[in-house]
Amino acid sequence: MFLSKENHIRWRLLTFATIVVCAFVLASIFYLDAPFADFAIKFNWIGWKYLGGVFCAKNWLVMSFLAVVIFYARKILRSHEKIGIKEFVLKIKGGNAFFVFCSVFCSACVVGIAKIMFGRARPVAEMGPDVFMPMTNDWLFNSMPSGHTAITFAGLVMIGLLAPRAKWFTWTLAIIIGASRLFVGVHWLSDVVLGAFIGMVCADFVKYILVRRFK
Repeated sequence: MFLSKENHIRWRLLTFATIVVCAFVLASIFYLDAPFADFAIKFNWIGWKYLGGVFCAKNWLVMSFLAVVIFYARKILRSHEKIGIKEFVLKIKGGNAFFVFCSVFCSACVVGIAKIMFGRARPVAEMGPDVFMPMTNDWLFNSMPSGHTAITFAGLVMIGLLAPRAKWFTWTLAIIIGASRLFVGVHWLSDVVLGAFIGMVCADFVKYILVRRFK
């Protein structure tokens, strides 16, 4: 979204988007989160919970890492090359699976730190959208930003960047997963919006850095 076809960060667009997202998040905390949560919970369905389980951070990291190892292990075995650990690491660095893994890992780190710093109460805590307890690791107080949304956007947006023809599918799936976090009542609207933004930015920056470094 913030990366040009020539692999340059569009800084003006990113700056403008950052201001808009921050303004929306602040406005949503005081005016939109509570009524939207009451509306979204009406669409709760057990399937959303399973979807959240499939696209959790652990699964994203494990599956993308396995994709890296399996794909390049098969490639090396078919070529009958004798290769050490150092050479194997050098080979995987420029691969698409490695790009996805780095994007997911980056967003997971950013979100993990942000959750602790904000310490926002989840809707299920029944304390209101403006309750914050910074510097806590309690699950009930790590609502902002949505980790599922950020990590899913980071992974799927990266896949869309690497395979432009699949963009319509990856973006649609990412939006559905983000919305599901509202339907199950574990996140506020602003959490999901901020999480999606973080995931998109992480995907763009990871691709920008890795392409310049390895391709």
